Amino acid sequence: MRPMILRRTEKVDTAESVREDDLKAGPEVQTKAEDSIAVKAARAAMAKRAAAAAESDGKPVSGNTAGKTKRDPAPSRAAYRLNRLWLTPFFRVFLRIGAPLALSFAAGIWYFGNDDRLLAISAGILDIRRSVETRPEFMVQLVAIEGGSPAVDRLIRESFPMELPISSFDLDLELMQAEMAELDVVESVTLRVRPGGVLEISLKERQPAVVWRSRAGTVLLDETGIFIDTLEVRSARTDLPLLAGEGAQDHVAEALNLIRIAAPIRYRLRGLVRVGQRRWDLELTRGQHILLPENNPVSALQQVLALDQAQDLMARDLTTIDMRNPLRPTLRMAPVAIAEMRRIKAIELGEPDR
Repeated sequence: MRPMILRRTEKVDTAESVREDDLKAGPEVQTKAEDSIAVKAARAAMAKRAAAAAESDGKPVSGNTAGKTKRDPAPSRAAYRLNRLWLTPFFRVFLRIGAPLALSFAAGIWYFGNDDRLLAISAGILDIRRSVETRPEFMVQLVAIEGGSPAVDRLIRESFPMELPISSFDLDLELMQAEMAELDVVESVTLRVRPGGVLEISLKERQPAVVWRSRAGTVLLDETGIFIDTLEVRSARTDLPLLAGEGAQDHVAEALNLIRIAAPIRYRLRGLVRVGQRRWDLELTRGQHILLPENNPVSALQQVLALDQAQDLMARDLTTIDMRNPLRPTLRMAPVAIAEMRRIKAIELGEPDR
C-alpha cells in the first residue's frame, strides 16, 4: 500500500502547483484551470473509492483498473432463472435424453420421408434377408413321411406338392400341420425340419374299425365314427364288422361294445343294423335276428347269451328273438318249425293229420 500513498501524494502536490499557476494567470485561465482541477479531483475521488474497495477485498489496485467501477456480483434476473431451471431434475433429464431422442426422431422422419430412399432401403433389406434365407444350411432338400401307409404317403404328397429345394423360412409348418390334420385318414401329425435339409412328417394314421353301409355307399369308419375312406366292395374288408342303418356312424363305440360281448356267437354274426336311429338289431346267419331294446342293450344281449348257453337257444329253428321288452322276451319260430310243432300237438291230442 505504500506506493499507492506516494502516488496519491504526488497527485495532490501537482494539483496544488497547478492551482497556484492558475491563480497567477488571468480570470479566463483561472476558470479553465478550476474546471480541469475539478475533473481531476473527481477522477481522484473515483480512484480513491476503487482503492478503498480493493483494500477491503484484499487485492491490490493497478493503475489501469483504478479508474473503472467494479462489476456488481449479483446475477441478473435471466441468469438467475436459467440457473434455477438447470437445477430442475426434469429439465436436466430432458436435455440429456429427451432432446437427443427428439432430434433423432425428427432426423429419422426427415430421412425416411423420401419415398425413393425408403424403397431403396426396403429393397436392400429384402436382398440381405433373402441371401441369408437361401443359404445351403437353411434349404430343405427332402421330405420324409413316417408312420403312414403307402396310400397315405401318396395322398399327402399329392395334397401338398412342394418344389424342392425350398428354404425352410418359406415353410409355414403350423399351417401345413393344421391342413394335414384335417385329412380324414390322419389322426395326428407333427412336422419338423431335421438337420441336413430333411422335412420330417410324423403322422398317426386312423385305423378302420367298422364298415358302414348306408344309402350313400359303403365306407370305412374308425372307432370314433370318423370317416376314413370309401370302400368299393364289402369283400375287400371282411375282417371288419358291418354296420348298417342311418345314424350308425354316431354310435360306433356302442356297436363295438355289443360285438365284443357277442364273442360266443361271433362266428354267426353278420352285422348290426341301426333301427329308427334308436336301437340295434343283431343279424345272424340262418336268417336269425336279435332285437335289442333302446335302453341298456348290453344287459339284454347278455340275457340272450345266457339262455343260449343254458338251453342252446340259437341252435333252435328260430327267426327272431325279441328283447325289446327284457321282462317279456318273445321268440318267433320259422314256418317249418311252426308246422312241425302243430303236427306234434295234433298227434298228442289224437287228432287225425290234415
